[in-house]
Amino acid sequence: MNLEMQQFKAEFFKALAHPLRIKILELLSEGDKNVNEIQSLIGSEGSAVSQQLTVLRGKNIVVGTKDGNRVVYSLRDPMIVELLSIARQIFNNHLVDTIIMLDKISENEDKNRHKLY
Repeated sequence: MNLEMQQFKAEFFKALAHPLRIKILELLSEGDKNVNEIQSLIGSEGSAVSQQLTVLRGKNIVVGTKDGNRVVYSLRDPMIVELLSIARQIFNNHLVDTIIMLDKISENEDKNRHKLY
């Protein structure tokens, strides 16, 4: 069971490992949208959006519901919104750590510069 769960997680994160797919998920976090809406909000070609939606659908991350002649996409699990939020927080933490590190490097360079003069 543990190996199956690790495999599921690996496949799940692999499906998220594309900037356009993340952008699509962020848009769907705000509400259901059809391909044309997603396309115009992203400013990307329809084929690229459709291709990424196919990947997300294939991994059961989004679902498409027929609405007349359009397909409306939504997140399969609302916890995706939380996952994206947590990922953003982790990114921000890394950014803060990097800024602190760069500040320390800059301070050390300033001290070393003063020693030279």
